Amino acid sequence: MAEPTRIRAQAQGDKAVVRVLMNHEMESGHRKDSGGKYVAALHIQEVLATWNGKTVFTAEWGGGVSKNPYLQFTIKGAKAGDKVAISWRDNKGATRTDEAAIV
Repeated sequence: MAEPTRIRAQAQGDKAVVRVLMNHEMESGHRKDSGGKYVAALHIQEVLATWNGKTVFTAEWGGGVSKNPYLQFTIKGAKAGDKVAISWRDNKGATRTDEAAIV
């Protein structure tokens, strides 16, 4: 999970469309390996998006979200040059935060 979260934020008039691709294995805990043993659950639990330091999006996820999840949302009032940050925490305590400027 060392790869950064890919964030593309584009201004469109008086709003910005934010597209996010998070690099995470996202194991549900229900899959078995080749030996028949269950693979331990490992998934993102909390997602937080901020715009210039203000929280604009939060989500609580579970094991049903796919590997390397994709997320898209719109921020009204955003403009080019503003900063968008995405943070997540998984069920093992790992965290990641990445930031991008709106173009």
